[in-house]
Amino acid sequence: RPTIDRELLESLPNLKVIANSGVGVDHLDLKMISSFGVKVTNTPQAVADSTADMGMALMLASARRLVEGCQIAISPDTEHFAVDWLGVEVTRATLGIIGMGSIGYKVAQRAKAFEMKILYHNRNRRKMEEEQAVGAHYCEKMDDLLQQSDFVLLVVSLSPETRKLIGKRELGLMKPTATLINISRGAVIDQDALVEALQKKIIRAAALDVTYPEPLPRDHPLLKLNNIIITPHIGTATVQAIRMMAEEAITNMLAVLNGQPIPSEVV
Repeated sequence: RPTIDRELLESLPNLKVIANSGVGVDHLDLKMISSFGVKVTNTPQAVADSTADMGMALMLASARRLVEGCQIAISPDTEHFAVDWLGVEVTRATLGIIGMGSIGYKVAQRAKAFEMKILYHNRNRRKMEEEQAVGAHYCEKMDDLLQQSDFVLLVVSLSPETRKLIGKRELGLMKPTATLINISRGAVIDQDALVEALQKKIIRAAALDVTYPEPLPRDHPLLKLNNIIITPHIGTATVQAIRMMAEEAITNMLAVLNGQPIPSEVV
């Protein structure tokens, strides 16, 4: 990933557009880039399905302890399977989605098929017909969502407002049986607070596709816990999504160069 700094922009006087593959642009200084008259675009349509699938995969894997179970099943030391080795059910559980943009809404569509009670917190409330289509209930206060949810799924963009959005206080509001899932950006969670919450069983488990930094240092305490799943930021890592991101990025670039309306401009 090239670093888009002032030096690079000054060396490219004819640059018209920076097309980001993926939806997150927290690695770009938008104000500085704009001062050079350069447009920034992203690819929100291409990433929505694959990232929503990842959110559901992490929720199911954590609930049913799939990673732990796989290790037991293949371990050379396993002689029998314990009858009291239990997970929890996703079906009819309460899912709290923090960030109801295109990805969050796709998660809600999938969760509806699991008969989940869906709560969501967002800067802007969705239209009533959109809520009704997935059976989602709006929580104006994030605290209400945290207190009621069995699974809390983070799918917000990283900004000064969302950095460490989930800290010690927020984790303390969650049920001790709840699971925290993050498919947005690692810095949305205060990781020190999360380590403490998992160690002290303040929450049941966590499932993270993102951390801060990536990868975590090999001696990081999160890597030593058994009530966590961490995947290597693979929310959009599918053959189909990578192709769609390239196509969407090219469409955005051509629109800028041809003076046409830009499908996915970041402003």
